[in-house]
Amino acid sequence: MTANRAETAPETARRDEHLGWCWYDWANSVFPTSITTVFLSLYLTDVATKAAEADVARNGVDACPGGDALRRCAVEFLGWSFPAGSLWGYLLSLAAVVQVLVLPLTGALVDRTGNKRRVLAVFAFGGATTTALLALTSGQDWRLGAGLFVLANVCFGASVVVYYSLLPEIATADERDALSARGWAFGYLGGGVALAGHLVLYTGHGMLGIDQETAVRLVFVSCGMWWAVFTLLPLAKLRDHAPVSEGAGRTTLGSGFRQLAATLRQARRLPLTLAFLGAYMVFTDGISTVFKVSAQYGDVELGLSQDVLITTILVVQFIAFLGGVLHGRVAAGIGAKKTIMISLSIWVVVLIAAFFTREGEPGQFYGVAAGIGLVLGGTNALSRSLFSQMIPRGREAEYFSLYQVGERSTSWLGPLVFAAVGQATGSFRLAIISLIGFFVLGLALLSPIPVGRAIRQAGNEPPEVL
Repeated sequence: MTANRAETAPETARRDEHLGWCWYDWANSVFPTSITTVFLSLYLTDVATKAAEADVARNGVDACPGGDALRRCAVEFLGWSFPAGSLWGYLLSLAAVVQVLVLPLTGALVDRTGNKRRVLAVFAFGGATTTALLALTSGQDWRLGAGLFVLANVCFGASVVVYYSLLPEIATADERDALSARGWAFGYLGGGVALAGHLVLYTGHGMLGIDQETAVRLVFVSCGMWWAVFTLLPLAKLRDHAPVSEGAGRTTLGSGFRQLAATLRQARRLPLTLAFLGAYMVFTDGISTVFKVSAQYGDVELGLSQDVLITTILVVQFIAFLGGVLHGRVAAGIGAKKTIMISLSIWVVVLIAAFFTREGEPGQFYGVAAGIGLVLGGTNALSRSLFSQMIPRGREAEYFSLYQVGERSTSWLGPLVFAAVGQATGSFRLAIISLIGFFVLGLALLSPIPVGRAIRQAGNEPPEVL
């Protein structure tokens, strides 16, 4: 049985790596929070709507019919016409598909380099730079913003592959649930702190002598700076671990494809690991979709102000910090799998509550947000740590690239369902309730998986509590 390299590291060095590892969650969480969930989703929809209105005006009409951005105010791309209000859902789907095409090579190459810190730096700083460049999006140029978002999203996903692959190298099996939950909690705390600052900038733009659009563009710049600056901390704390997979050191594109093929062949000998990955692919799509479209749901369907929406996301971030810590403690008592199943059941209840939230009622929306925050970080944190125990040692980045690709290969489906149902019905209320299927199916797929046997199948020793 392969020894865990984390067990041989000096205690002080291991604690430093744990701290540095958590800091990258703090650094990168500004992208899914301030960019993906709040400001870019609303800003890009507004830019696309302006472009659609300009097209309508050129045809001799003052505005979109009824001002309805969801159904009748359309934009065009490569001959395809679709509602401006559905742009964000379709863009999330496109970004996910592009990641599926790009990420498989990341893990196959990373495990061979022996210098994961350098690779992490390349993707993190690349994503941070592209995020800052979103500030160039203005007027009616939604296509520029869409392209930059797709590129930044690829860098974000690739950096996360490297980041996840470090977990088995720096923590023992019994430490991973707690460390993974702590990292997610740390990330939501960082995202919340950044979003609080962005909220001050956005709501106080008048006192600063700038308009609302300029304030949002400054948010984009500050997000890139946040991501880049705080990435320096994990780069300082983390250490490079020698590659142990065959062919280490060969980092050509061809060797990456060959290693990816070998990983897929080997993964077929771990059917329980693949079964867990399949369940994760389903329920994580539901989680990410709910989080990403929540602001749009509150805006278009419930008619809430942008100040209320941003404040709500801020509430989610800080409750998610507490939820992440709570999940780690519950998992220590009853095991990661049971804790994940409880979380998925709570997700179903939260979506039902969102469906029945009345229009123009911020209090009810805050309640739904609190429920989302309670289970948001912990569900994925425990899934990450559980998967890390089901994969062979020395091939962490390869398998976590499959983990990310698996996640991205279905993550287009949730936003697509949400956007399509909204477009077909003219209401996002039915769109939000349709997402329950992801959690019910994920729960059904996860329930029969014997995780202890899956861990042993990968050649590892299960932790004391599963």
